[in-house]
Amino acid sequence: MGAVTVSTSNVLDYLHDPSPRTLGRSPLEWLDRLHKPTVVHVAGRDRSRTRAMATLLHGNEPSGLFALHRWLLEQHTPEVNMLFLLGGVYPAKIPPALSHRQLPYGLDLNRCFRQPFEGEEGAIAQALLAELQKVKPECLLDVHNTSGTGPAFAVTITSDAAHQALTSLFTDRLVMTDLRLGALMEYSEQEVPTVTIECGGSQEEQAHQLAYEGLVQYTSRADVLSLEKAEWDVNVLRNPIRVELAPEATIEYRLTPTGQADLTLPPDIERRNFGIVSPHEPLGWVGNKGLSILTAIGHNRAETMEQILQVKDGQIYPAQALKAFMITTNPVIAKSDCLFYAVKATGEPIF
Repeated sequence: MGAVTVSTSNVLDYLHDPSPRTLGRSPLEWLDRLHKPTVVHVAGRDRSRTRAMATLLHGNEPSGLFALHRWLLEQHTPEVNMLFLLGGVYPAKIPPALSHRQLPYGLDLNRCFRQPFEGEEGAIAQALLAELQKVKPECLLDVHNTSGTGPAFAVTITSDAAHQALTSLFTDRLVMTDLRLGALMEYSEQEVPTVTIECGGSQEEQAHQLAYEGLVQYTSRADVLSLEKAEWDVNVLRNPIRVELAPEATIEYRLTPTGQADLTLPPDIERRNFGIVSPHEPLGWVGNKGLSILTAIGHNRAETMEQILQVKDGQIYPAQALKAFMITTNPVIAKSDCLFYAVKATGEPIF
C-alpha cells in the first residue's frame, strides 16, 4: 500500500510509491490534496539507478502534472527508481486552478535555481536541488508547456548525444542555448544530462498526450542516454537570441494598431512558431518609440536589435530570414518573461 504524504521539511512534502487512493480520481483532485511542493519517489526494478523529472515549476503549465498523475494511477513499475519534483504547487492551486504561472508578486520559480536563493521560491528551488544531490540521478527532465500554442521542442545548454537521446523521447526539435537565467535546466552543469521539454500549449490535448507518452518511454527503457543514432534525428537550433519587451512598454494583440500601444502584434502571431519568416513578411507594428522598447539578449549580453528586426512605415519586419519560437499572445508573459526567441532560418545563431 502506498504511503500518505509525509512532511519531513518545512519546504517540501514527500510521497513514496503512492497508491491510487492517495492520488484522487483526477489531476485536479490530486492537486487539491497537495499542500506544498512535493517530491514523489517510485521504486524501480533496478534500485541502483535513479532518473528524475520535474514539472509544474510554472503553475499554469499542466501537461507534466497530467502525465504524471495518469502514469501513477496506472501503477507502472519503472525500469529504475524515479524521482518526481512538483515545484509550483502554490501558484497552481490559486483559483481557478492551473491559471497562475507564479504567485502574485512572487518570483518565477524557474529563475531561482542559483544563488542567492531569495524568497520563498528560492527556498523551494534550493530544497529541490538538495533532493537531486541526495539521489544523484543519471539524468533529469523538466517538463513544461509553451507560453503559446505551437509545436513541442526541447531546450538544453549542451547538445551532445545524451541530451539529443533524451530529447528524442518527446520531440525532434532541440534548442541549445548559452543563456543562463537560473533555470533548473542549468543543472546540466553538474554533469547530469538535463533537458527542458516544452510540450506545446497548456490547453492542447496533444501536449498532454506527448508528455504522457514521453514519460512512459523515459521510465520504461533500460537506457535513455545512448540510443542508436538511427532512433533519433534531432534538429538542433543553436544559441537563439531572446527578445524582451521593456517593463514600461505596452503591448496589444490586434489586427490593426489603435495607436495607443508601443507594440501591436496580430492575434494569430503564434502561427509563426518554428516557421520561417522572410524580411518581406510583416510581424506587427511599433509606436512612436520604435524598436527602443525591445532588447535582444544573447550569450549573456545585449545585442543590436537592428540585426533581428527592422521598421518600415511603422511596421516590423525581420532584418533577415528568421525562425522564431516561444511566441506568445499572453501579454503578461510577453512582458514578464520574453516576447520570443529567434535564430537564423538555417537554425544557426544570429550573432
